[in-house]
Amino acid sequence: VQLQASGGGSVQAGGSLRLSCAASPRTSIIGATSWYRQSPGKSRELVARLNGWNIPEYVDSVKGRFTISRDTAKKTVDLQMNFVNAEDTGVYYCYANVKPRPGGRFDDYWGQGTLVTVSS
Repeated sequence: VQLQASGGGSVQAGGSLRLSCAASPRTSIIGATSWYRQSPGKSRELVARLNGWNIPEYVDSVKGRFTISRDTAKKTVDLQMNFVNAEDTGVYYCYANVKPRPGGRFDDYWGQGTLVTVSS
């Protein structure tokens, strides 16, 4: 199983960006998923989490601005980032509980990071 994080890029403060986390092979089933970020000079922190029952949790600094959701058609877990600010700059990682196929076993995986740069 491999996790792929995508959607990063440069955005102006106040703008929006949507990150996606997908698993391969395509038969993979993604369970609980978290988005972490590592900002310059800081340790990696949890930003948002979607548990196995699709109940979201957010760190206080992104509440009301970010939304984590599951896209069942695309088989991704997305992070919609609105009203971004400079403190949202960092490398974003997805971390998910995934099984490679129905009937397989769930294990935890990290995706590679995707860079988000917010300019003022």
